[in-house]
Amino acid sequence: MAHKFEIYKDKAGEFRVRFKYNAETIFSTEGYSSKASAKNAIESIQKNGPGAETEDNS
Repeated sequence: MAHKFEIYKDKAGEFRVRFKYNAETIFSTEGYSSKASAKNAIESIQKNGPGAETEDNS
């Protein structure tokens, strides 16, 4: 699979999620105090992402 979500702990000990495509990090989230919150972030992105608008600020 060319794309995936990764949950990891940052240097501050918080859980973060990063989305990778072909081994390149496309984005990462804010830090969460629990792994469950990081998993909820992934579920929210998967649920709400397909319908998200594109805002062109150029």
